[in-house]
Amino acid sequence: MRPVNLIPPEDRRGEQAPLRTGPLPYFLLAALVVALIGVAMMALTDNRISASEDELATLKREDAAASAQAARLASYTQFQSLSEQRVSTVQSLADSRFDWERVLRELSLVLPGDVMLDDLSASGAGGEGAEESSEAGGAAGVSGPSLSMSGCAGGYRGVARFVTALKDIDGVTRVGVQSSSAGEGEAGGAGEGACAARPSAVQFSLVAAFDAAPVPAPEGAAEVAPESAPEAAQAASGETAEGSEETEGG
Repeated sequence: MRPVNLIPPEDRRGEQAPLRTGPLPYFLLAALVVALIGVAMMALTDNRISASEDELATLKREDAAASAQAARLASYTQFQSLSEQRVSTVQSLADSRFDWERVLRELSLVLPGDVMLDDLSASGAGGEGAEESSEAGGAAGVSGPSLSMSGCAGGYRGVARFVTALKDIDGVTRVGVQSSSAGEGEAGGAGEGACAARPSAVQFSLVAAFDAAPVPAPEGAAEVAPESAPEAAQAASGETAEGSEETEGG
């Protein structure tokens, strides 16, 4: 005979026993797992956002501290700039000093024996001597110091030798002859003073230019320091003085 299972399906046990509630619990369990994963991801995202906000706040505090320190040190920066400008000005003035003593000493050494000087004058850049030489056409456009002289020599060759000798002076870049003329006898001598006693001499007027020599800057050309620079210098010097007093007091 064929066996027959008389136990109701809902009371059966084993692998072939049918589900009482169906697949609904599995769907619920899957939904809970998905929800748990979402909550975990949200928590991680919130933690990351909080960490970023804390880092941003820290950076803002550090930026504010750096800005405050830079503002405190700005006076020292301006004082340093003012100091460098003053040092540069003093150095340029020192470099622009022209050694006229050396030039006159070398002139006395190269002066030929047959040359006599009646007039000798020196001028700096843009002086009257430079203007006169420019008008005469001898040493036009003198940009540095110049030495103007006039006198007489024993002939035109003597004047040429004197011009060549002047070029041996250290710093002379060019020599311009403004005029040269020979005497016509005792009545119409070659000039006045010592040259008048030498009617056969040639009177000359020339300019020796020192174009390569450094010249001082014109007045008002120096850079003007910012208005806050003197105040910054006073503030910096005041703070330094206070620091030294505290050191002495300690």
